[in-house]
Amino acid sequence: MSLRSNDTAIDEIVASCNGDLRGAVRALLLINEHLETELAKAYAAVADHGLAERGGSVLH
Repeated sequence: MSLRSNDTAIDEIVASCNGDLRGAVRALLLINEHLETELAKAYAAVADHGLAERGGSVLH
């Protein structure tokens, strides 16, 4: 992702929160928490199926 597209994404996120920077950060934290939960579930699924033992970092 380029610097320009990062700036555009930031502008869009802040705009979607009506210019409220704290609201934008809060939304990003919630999204990050959700993604971390999904990643943990994916790692657990890999571990449950024994794939972690076969190929090292299967999800990367």
